[in-house]
Amino acid sequence: MAILDPAQHKIVSDAVAEAELTTSGEIVPVLTQASDSYSDVVLAYCAAIAFTVMSVMAAFPTVFTDLWDSILGGWGHDWTTGEFTTLMLGVGIAAFAATWAVLQIGALKFRLVPGPLKRARVRDAAVRHFKVGAESRTHGRTGVMLYLSMHEHRAEIVADSAIAELVPAEVWGEAMADMLAEVRKGCIADGIAAGVRDVGKVLSPHFPRAEDDVNELPDRLIEL
Repeated sequence: MAILDPAQHKIVSDAVAEAELTTSGEIVPVLTQASDSYSDVVLAYCAAIAFTVMSVMAAFPTVFTDLWDSILGGWGHDWTTGEFTTLMLGVGIAAFAATWAVLQIGALKFRLVPGPLKRARVRDAAVRHFKVGAESRTHGRTGVMLYLSMHEHRAEIVADSAIAELVPAEVWGEAMADMLAEVRKGCIADGIAAGVRDVGKVLSPHFPRAEDDVNELPDRLIEL
């Protein structure tokens, strides 16, 4: 399902075309719902919950066997080791499955993913998409990707080698700040457009547009 409608895509496309009027740099904005499924994180939580539940049962077996007998409404009996182990494993599997089901709720899952891990996964995804879609695809290696990942609330700016040699990473801070200021207000297209314009201003002094400059990458927003 698309995040932005055609009119919002046009806002971004127009901003890219405008920014590239003064620079030979090629600006590629990318928007995605999420940079990773975090299935490994979900499985880690499921395993941790299941192990915790079974550990508590092993520490206080009588409490759980008495509770089980009362739930079934039967007479209490002496539980064998095999019976209790079966009960413990069954409850552990149920806890694993219940945790997995609950963590399919996207909002909850992304809240439970540690911030540093989200930051790393977004950065990895941005670099990966940059390598596929923009890196070394321009004559002068002057591609820049603005990458915005909605569920993680993270953004990255990745630049080609020729730009990285002249523009320190911290210079992109203003573009990032202007973009996220609008995104936080729910104006995603306007935020990306603001970031694109700022990137164009950074590139223009270092990579001015030549008269014979050719537009090497499409002036459009890529939704993943």
